[in-house]
Amino acid sequence: MTTAFLDLSVVLYLPDPALLARSLDTIGAAADRLAEGTGVQTRLWIVDNGAPKGSDAASNPFRPLLDRYAAAGRPAVTLIAGHGNVGYGAGHNLAIRQGDAPYHLILNYDILLEADALLAGWRYMEAHPRTVLLTPKVFGPAGEQEFLCKRQPTVLDLGLRAFAPAAVKRLFAKRLARYEMRDVTGDAVVTGLEQVSGAFMLFRREALARLDGFDDGYFLYFEDFDLSRRAMALGEIAYVPDVRMVHFGGKAARKGGAHIRMFARSALRFFNTHGWRLV
Repeated sequence: MTTAFLDLSVVLYLPDPALLARSLDTIGAAADRLAEGTGVQTRLWIVDNGAPKGSDAASNPFRPLLDRYAAAGRPAVTLIAGHGNVGYGAGHNLAIRQGDAPYHLILNYDILLEADALLAGWRYMEAHPRTVLLTPKVFGPAGEQEFLCKRQPTVLDLGLRAFAPAAVKRLFAKRLARYEMRDVTGDAVVTGLEQVSGAFMLFRREALARLDGFDDGYFLYFEDFDLSRRAMALGEIAYVPDVRMVHFGGKAARKGGAHIRMFARSALRFFNTHGWRLV
């Protein structure tokens, strides 16, 4: 009998080693549950964008951690390093183009998967062949739900969400809640989504190959929105709350001027590609 696989990729750039270790533990536990429930094996690619260009994967500082992960009975890890910082989407593309499983899961490193996340995601995709992309229910570290699905943004929506002070956000609370799809992304499956977060994107391989993965022209920010909007033409994007994870991600405005400039450049590329909506 041919073994079925699920491919996963995680891109790193100077990660918190302790959080990475926790994330790998949850990925491994979810992979075990998937194998127990379906026989499907998991293959993991770690793409280190922070390693110096030309460096050797064997001497990578995360190699011992990945070896311990594999030695614990987890699936073997393929480490990709030495290419320099090519950006988030382009880093994932390095792994996407090596895989050939029916589904590919794009992940941030700053996440903790629930034990049944991969199993629930696999079963949903198998039962819903029109679904090309699945997004989970996401919680913050304190247990609050994060709303990472979005409706098509305007320039005002992005400015308010990313940079407005709390007092201004309160004035536009209803508008921002609608943009963040708080009205529908609760405990029921939602289909017909427009944009989902790159922290967790479970793709049907055939669709991901037709899209040729991420647009390498985005270095950071909006590459996930762009890929989501292109995926809409190939089938359904589904929010599936039985698939759950915790996310430790931050906001661009809190990361300094370089991130704000990258955010602005990527927003310009996104709106030039998908159409401008000011308000």
